[in-house]
Amino acid sequence: MTSDSNKQIIFTLRILPNSSKNEIIKSEDVIKVKITSPPVDGKANKALIEYLSKSFKIPKTSFKIIKGETSKDKTLMVSVTDEEKLQNLRNFLK
Repeated sequence: MTSDSNKQIIFTLRILPNSSKNEIIKSEDVIKVKITSPPVDGKANKALIEYLSKSFKIPKTSFKIIKGETSKDKTLMVSVTDEEKLQNLRNFLK
């Protein structure tokens, strides 16, 4: 699921904690993000946001988990004012 407004994008993904390396795997039906951190005390969520922030060059404060805080399936909202970064994220999610 992807929702796109003027300066915000909402999308879902599946996180795979305790992976051997951090990486994004995109298929037709789901985006999977492998994270090396364990799913303990929010470490995997924090690592997810840090990894996405670095990957898309968007500040960590722009990412918010709005659903699935304790689940592998998460819904994230990204608020971006930089049009170029917003467009890069849109292109990736297509």
